[in-house]
Amino acid sequence: MTERTRLLDREVGRALSSVSAAAKRGLGDPGLAELVVIRASQLNHCAFCLDMHLRVARELGVSERQLDLLAAWEEAEDVFDERERAALALTEAVTVLTEGFVPDAVYASAAAHFDDRQLAHLIGLITAINNWNRVMVSRRIEPGGYQP
Repeated sequence: MTERTRLLDREVGRALSSVSAAAKRGLGDPGLAELVVIRASQLNHCAFCLDMHLRVARELGVSERQLDLLAAWEEAEDVFDERERAALALTEAVTVLTEGFVPDAVYASAAAHFDDRQLAHLIGLITAINNWNRVMVSRRIEPGGYQP
């Protein structure tokens, strides 16, 4: 195994994988979970994660129209419902943290569409994919290596 392909200590990798899986299960909406991780991966320019999660999203039946317009979700009002839009806005706020915090209005919108448990899992999922994006981008892992 080369230095580049050894991404993390196995224990750390298992822990990150466990957090990701638990957050997805707790959110309870596999298609939405994939939209969230794809959007974060777009923002973080993680080609490996985009390649992997786009494939997973397609396998789950997420529409090609949603996948095509995800980068412009704010302008594609008829493509994403209010719950999806709230999750995507929270994804962007947590991923970018431009203001140093998540704006109150973004958090309130997400809280209106997700119960406390789901919201905790959504935030967990967003932070987990951001961790994975940072690992893959910093190690310069190229797309194409994902095997389901």
